[in-house]
Amino acid sequence: MTGFDASWLLLIIPAAFALGWLASRLDIRQGKRDPRDAAAPYFKGLNLLLNEQQDKAIDAFIEAVQLDPDTVELHFALGNLFRRRGETERAVRVHEHLLQRGDLPESERHRAQHALAQDFFKAGLFDRAEAAYLALKGSAYELDAELALLSLYERSRDWAHAAEVAAQLEQRDAGSFAPRRAHFLVEQALLAHDAGHADEAQALIDKAKHIAPAHPRAYVQDGRWKLEAGQHEAALQCFEVLANLRLSTFLLVADDYALAALGAGQAPAALARLKERYAEEPALSLLTSMKLLDPVGHAERLLAHLRLHPSLNAASGLLQPLLAAHALEVSAPLQRAVDAAAKPLLRHRCAACGFEALHYFWQCPGCLSWDSFPPRPVEEL
Repeated sequence: MTGFDASWLLLIIPAAFALGWLASRLDIRQGKRDPRDAAAPYFKGLNLLLNEQQDKAIDAFIEAVQLDPDTVELHFALGNLFRRRGETERAVRVHEHLLQRGDLPESERHRAQHALAQDFFKAGLFDRAEAAYLALKGSAYELDAELALLSLYERSRDWAHAAEVAAQLEQRDAGSFAPRRAHFLVEQALLAHDAGHADEAQALIDKAKHIAPAHPRAYVQDGRWKLEAGQHEAALQCFEVLANLRLSTFLLVADDYALAALGAGQAPAALARLKERYAEEPALSLLTSMKLLDPVGHAERLLAHLRLHPSLNAASGLLQPLLAAHALEVSAPLQRAVDAAAKPLLRHRCAACGFEALHYFWQCPGCLSWDSFPPRPVEEL
C-alpha cells in the first residue's frame, strides 16, 4: 500500500477555497439582482396605474406576483384593482389565497379578511359578505365591519339587524344613529301593520318616538294610522306635534290634517292654524289643504300666492276653474298643456344625489341616503 501523498493537499485546499469564494460571490450577486428583478414589474405597474392604464397595470402586478409570490402588498394591490374594476371573482381569489397562507401574520390576515368581505359586498353576495364581516369581531377592523354591516342590512331591508348594529355603534361612541334607528323601527312597524299586528306596530312607533323624539317620521305614520282608524282627534294631536316639531315635514300631511279636522268637527280652528302656518312657510300644499276646509276662498288665496310666488302649478290650479267657466274650444287642450308642463315640477329631488321622484321618500332609492328629500317639490325649492 503506497503512502498518502500530502502534496495533494496543497492543490485541493486552495481549489476548494477558490470554489467557495466564487460561489459566495454568485450568491451575493444573485441576492442583489433578484429584488431588483422582482421590483421592476411592481414599479412599472405603479407607473401604469398613475397613468390610468389599469389593464396594463394589472398585467404588470401579476408578473410581479409570479416573480415573488410571497409579497403580501402586491396581492393586496392586485385584489383592490380587481375590485375597483368590478372583477370581484378575481379579487376574491387573490384574497382567499392570502388567507390560505399559514405564514401570514394575524394583522395581515385580518386585513385580507376585510378585503374579502368588501369583495363579497361589491359582488352583491350579501350572505357571504355578512359572514366575512362578522369574522372581524375583535379585530382592528371591527368598527369598519359594523358600519359595513349596517349598510348591508339596510340594502337587504333587514331592519331588525340594522337596528341592532346601529345601537352597538352608538354604544361604542361611533356617532348618533338615533334618526336611523327611528327609521328602522318605523319600517318594522309598517311590516307588522301590514301583517295585521296593530299592537306590535304601535309599540314600535312609540319606541321610535322615544329613541328620536325630534325626528318626524314616527309622528307622520302614527297620525296617518289614527286617521285611517277614524281616531280623528288623536290624529290631529299627532299632526299638531309634528307641526311644532318640524313645520317643513308637516307639509307632507297637510291634507291629512285637514281631513282629520273635518272628521273631528274642528274645520274653522284647523283653517286658522293652516293660515298661520302658511304665513310662516308659504307652500302650495298648505293652500290645497285649506281648499278641503274652505273651497269658496281657494281661488282668492291661490291668486294671492301667485302674485307673491310665481308658480306654474299655482297657475294651473287657478286656470282650471276659469277655463271650465268659459268653456272655450281651446280650454281642454290648453289645460292639458299647462298640466303637462307643471307635473314634472311636482317631483321631489334628493339633495344628496339629485334623484327625482313624484313621491316623497324617507330613504332615497338612488343613493340610499336617509332624510335627503326636501318635503317641498322642485318648483318650490
